Amino acid sequence: MELAYDYPLLSMFWTMLWFFLWIMWFVLLFRIIGDIFRDDELSGWGKTGWMIFVIVLPFLGVFVYVIARGKSMGHREIAHAQAQQAQFDAYIKKAAGESSRPTSADELAKLSDMRARGDITDEEFRRAKALVLSETGPVGAGAGATSGSTTASAAH
Repeated sequence: MELAYDYPLLSMFWTMLWFFLWIMWFVLLFRIIGDIFRDDELSGWGKTGWMIFVIVLPFLGVFVYVIARGKSMGHREIAHAQAQQAQFDAYIKKAAGESSRPTSADELAKLSDMRARGDITDEEFRRAKALVLSETGPVGAGAGATSGSTTASAAH
């Protein structure tokens, strides 16, 4: 039976080093396997060949892959991250655009433009403005005012 005092400190550091290297090798192995399947330029036979090489001769296969394709591995990783970020940004813009509702300031600006063009009268503008500011009216308060503008413009 080994006790703690039978296992010297240097041996403990040596064991920790080997354990760390073993874990790092597995991390590298799984990154390489992921890179093999992610690469669009590599044919199906090429992917199969690299997978057999990495599985049958793991240490040699991993080191040869890193030497032969290590630089492009980094480029593919960056391109994949940028594509994911672009998809995420597009999703956020789409989700934010669907739920965005015009603010009171936007509606007032539209009403002001309609009044400046002469589409609505000053009285219609005041009523629509009161609806917007009280926030009891519908979102498109200017739309109701435009129907009245046809009668107002017909009167001119």
